[in-house]
Amino acid sequence: MKQNESCNKLLPPLPVLTLWFVFCVLMVLWAMTHLGSPGLGLRALRRTTGGRRAGRMGQDANGVPLRRSKRGWMWNQFFLLEEYTGTDMQYVGKLHSDSDRGDGSVKYVLTGEGAGSLFKIDEKSGDIHATKRLDREEKAYYILHAKAVNRFTNEALEGESEFIIKIHDINDNEPRFTKDPYMARVPEMSDIGTSVIQVTATDADDATYGNSAKVVYSILEGQPYFSVDPETGLIKTALPGMDREVKENYQVVIQAKDMAGQMGGLSGTTTVSITLSDVNDNPPRFTKTLYEFRVPESNEVGSSVGVIRAMDADIGQNAEMDYRIIGSDGPGMFDITTNRSTQDGIIVLRKPLDFERKRQYSLRVQVENSHINPRFYSMGPFRDEATIKIVVEDVDEPPEFERASYVMEVKEDAAKNTVIGSVSASDPDDKNSLVRYSIDRRTDMDRVFNIHAGNGSVFILRELDREENAWHNISVIATEFNNPRQISRVPVYIRVLDVNDNAPTFATNYETFVCENAKANQRIQTISATDPDEPLAGHRFFFGLAQDAAGKANFSVRDNKDNTAGILTRRNSYSSLQKSVYHVPVVISDGEFPMQSSTNTLTIRVCTCDREGNMKLCNAEALTARAGLSTGALVAILLCVIILLMIVVLFAALRRQRKKEPLIISKEDVRDNVVSYNDEGGGEEDTQAFDIGTLRNPEAIEESKQRRDIVPETFYPPVRRPVLPPTRDNNGDVRDFINQRLQDNDSDPTAPPYDSLATYAYEGNGSVAESLSSLESVTTEGDQDYNYLSEWGPRFKKLADMYGGDDSDRDS
Repeated sequence: MKQNESCNKLLPPLPVLTLWFVFCVLMVLWAMTHLGSPGLGLRALRRTTGGRRAGRMGQDANGVPLRRSKRGWMWNQFFLLEEYTGTDMQYVGKLHSDSDRGDGSVKYVLTGEGAGSLFKIDEKSGDIHATKRLDREEKAYYILHAKAVNRFTNEALEGESEFIIKIHDINDNEPRFTKDPYMARVPEMSDIGTSVIQVTATDADDATYGNSAKVVYSILEGQPYFSVDPETGLIKTALPGMDREVKENYQVVIQAKDMAGQMGGLSGTTTVSITLSDVNDNPPRFTKTLYEFRVPESNEVGSSVGVIRAMDADIGQNAEMDYRIIGSDGPGMFDITTNRSTQDGIIVLRKPLDFERKRQYSLRVQVENSHINPRFYSMGPFRDEATIKIVVEDVDEPPEFERASYVMEVKEDAAKNTVIGSVSASDPDDKNSLVRYSIDRRTDMDRVFNIHAGNGSVFILRELDREENAWHNISVIATEFNNPRQISRVPVYIRVLDVNDNAPTFATNYETFVCENAKANQRIQTISATDPDEPLAGHRFFFGLAQDAAGKANFSVRDNKDNTAGILTRRNSYSSLQKSVYHVPVVISDGEFPMQSSTNTLTIRVCTCDREGNMKLCNAEALTARAGLSTGALVAILLCVIILLMIVVLFAALRRQRKKEPLIISKEDVRDNVVSYNDEGGGEEDTQAFDIGTLRNPEAIEESKQRRDIVPETFYPPVRRPVLPPTRDNNGDVRDFINQRLQDNDSDPTAPPYDSLATYAYEGNGSVAESLSSLESVTTEGDQDYNYLSEWGPRFKKLADMYGGDDSDRDS
């Protein structure tokens, strides 16, 4: 078979190769038929390994000698062409055993992969046929097992042996690419031989047999720009200087052909989409060398004046550029910035424009790429320059004041219509329109000032008072006569100057007293003054006693020359009984022109003091005045106290005369009442708190007990009812007892009218066996002698007196 395979490799393509293969098969069949032992026929399988050679003796587990018979199989595999197209089943081979005598007693059995479905065997002759068309790409070989058995006894004549059916490959699969299409990028202007992408095609045929799976790559479309390596499929650039700006996208078709590219081979194709990526190989260029913009002089600072753009054939980062001003006849007037999204140059105003001062500006602007590739420096400077002309247009502007603000001064005693200052404004335009002045009344609500409409003179309309308002802030409006909509404003600050028009007064309300034992020339108070005026040199006050009181004054005023004065006594003692209050008129004057003075009265009380001069007691009038209580207030307080006493007396009288209120005021006030008697008594010594009669026989007479919750107004004698004798009915005495108690409660006038809980602790009259208590051991109470209890001590003596006494004592 190795010789046959080597022969196949030397054969030319499919037609000749097929003829040669058929010839080789026939030669193999002839060799297998004529070179075997006589009478063996077709031997399909080689003898299996693992046993002893024929004729060599062995023993089994029981010691019986073994002898292996000769097997008639010599080869272990068959060969079968794939994709058989004949009408009959394809013949695979023949199995034959040396034990087969041709009498039909031998049965050939085939098992394994595809046995019975893909492969069938003739049980009598051992011929094997393929029932279906086989594809090597689905399965390259099949492993089967064959044995010969006696048809009648089903005993194995030959041991089971394994053999393989291999499927010979034919070129029935074309190469297939792993992708379709391929996407690739390569930088523009790349050198020849720059790798772009590698494509790969696979062939399902057998790569170990012939050239059916040997693929060769070639380029069908895309020349002369690209080339492909025939063995590896690597695509490379084949043309220098490919410019993205000229052509950006290329479609390249690559073919893969098997049979090493020879005629008759199968082929497959794929498309490779190649895009040239951008590089910075183009400098920015202005579309014009001169740009002109017209800008109104009213444009605000920071506004845009104009937009320029330089063109760059590159894209993305390679097209980013920066603008800057490299020359200007108005330094600092303009600036230029770059819009990164549009790559535009925006000219921005940095200072106000004035048509009357400068009507035209010239700028020199440069643009340059932000990212420059050193590889393309040789292609020229990556920058450009242009000139920008900016023309300022005249705009009707509002009047302009000579100053940004005005400060005026006026004395507070100035007469009405006095001019205190003036403002001035003019039209900055060439036409020089007249200006009209007015005051913004929102800043002068009281209409204190006015202005001359023609010359801007400001005058006052009302009297001023510095002490009321020292500053006035108004706004003056300037309006063009020809265009009233053109207005401007200026602030005017008016200061009111001080004039000495206020007299000084006491700085505070003094509370002064003099002791009855005061000495002459003793200072009892220091006073000072205040003045709302504000002289430039400061205040200077003079103090003195009023002239009309100087002759008979009991006190004197001494000026300390420091804007204070002392009040002095003029005699040795004062009596509150003779006069409790003195009024001292003090004259205070200032040192300004015109001089202003006022008379202020100082009230001095006469008080009793200790030796150190500390006040102890003043007269009642003084105390009342000091406390701030008037006579009417004292009378009102006294009346309130009297009324309060009368209310207390009336309330006490009503409590004495108040009658007992019923337990239930309203008939509808019905509620449960639980009466609880929690009286535990006072012990053995207490004979009054507990009624000992309750311990007696129930047949004893029940004494009436009064309610403890209220004191009855009228006492009714208790109703005594005879105790009914017990009946044979076990519950009769209990029922009679309860009915009797109910009648007693219903007829009791002191019982509450609402529901109450009455507990009747009735134990019955006793049993037939009578009581076992010692108290009932005798027929009568008098038969029992309790005197022996006296011998037990003082406590039992009390008990002996209670029970041992006569009946009269017990009943009392």
